[in-house]
Amino acid sequence: MPSAITSTSSQTDATIFGGHGIARPQLTKPLSDSGSLQQYSHNDPTPAIGREFPTLKIRDLLKADDQLFRDLAYTISSRGVVFLRNQDVTPNELKDFMLRLTTLAGCPSTSGLHVHPLTEEGSELGDQISVISSEKQKKGGGLTHQLSDVSRYASNAWHSDITFEPVPSDYAMLKIHTLPVTGGDTLWASGYEVYDRLSEPMREMLKKLTATHDAKFFLDEARNLGNPLRECERGSPLNKGAELAAVHPVIRTNPVTGWNSVYVNKGFTKRINGVTKDESDILLKYLFNMVTQNHDAQVRFRWSKNDVAIWDNRSTWHCATYDYNDPRAGDRVCSLGEAPYLDVQGGKSRKEELGF
Repeated sequence: MPSAITSTSSQTDATIFGGHGIARPQLTKPLSDSGSLQQYSHNDPTPAIGREFPTLKIRDLLKADDQLFRDLAYTISSRGVVFLRNQDVTPNELKDFMLRLTTLAGCPSTSGLHVHPLTEEGSELGDQISVISSEKQKKGGGLTHQLSDVSRYASNAWHSDITFEPVPSDYAMLKIHTLPVTGGDTLWASGYEVYDRLSEPMREMLKKLTATHDAKFFLDEARNLGNPLRECERGSPLNKGAELAAVHPVIRTNPVTGWNSVYVNKGFTKRINGVTKDESDILLKYLFNMVTQNHDAQVRFRWSKNDVAIWDNRSTWHCATYDYNDPRAGDRVCSLGEAPYLDVQGGKSRKEELGF
């Protein structure tokens, strides 16, 4: 089983828990907002998480200067998820957008776009596009169906993308192009908000712990789909092979904001390490309940055709609402960031830093 390795970013090893030397963020300090996005109308659907730009277009953003892109990266990381309506954009433009976003947000030089272990070789949309399809999930199983084998609670599908990789996703982007007449919303929850609701003694205990994230059920799904698992390098030299498991800190610092977030999720986190299984089960249940039972830490998005959501996987969870029978499909791109780490001395509480 892989273990958390000390040393990341430009700081001294004594301040860092977790991470990996070749997957360090290139930022020497968190980003800040220059205000360049203020020229575009926007609204925040909830106080805790989410921002919508009703008129902002991805094709215009692709022509914008670097500062606006950095401000967008900061906005996504600070608000958790950004919604863009009615986007006429191709899969290749989605990939170009995500590469520029993650690069300007300071991703490691070794990180690129993720190749999902279940992506078919030779896919016409390219290795870096994951087709999110309800029909495909019915055939292969998928995260939601894997969870439904053990629970009938829809909330068990809450997850952050690809946390089973040693270098998981920083940002993800989903364009929904096929929708049922009604249903199929997606919810996001704020990891900053959950961290801020922990008592100080609980925070300090969790900061010393790591957790194992595991997606071995993808091995069964690959067999169900009749496709070989992608064991090649999946966007980072650290992401390869068929183990599909990684160890990450339970509390993670987002280098773009400098804020701490809880970093375990129902979809992939199997065990908190260094404690008994009983203690792990109790802690994970408590943390998962903090996500699912705090509605004021969540935002719910009702999709229209060709809408796009972009979110920060380091500091959010999300969950689709499976309340439909008609097809629902879209294209997703995940960029890879740094190996997760906790900045023991520099990581901050969002609420404490912003003063609310």
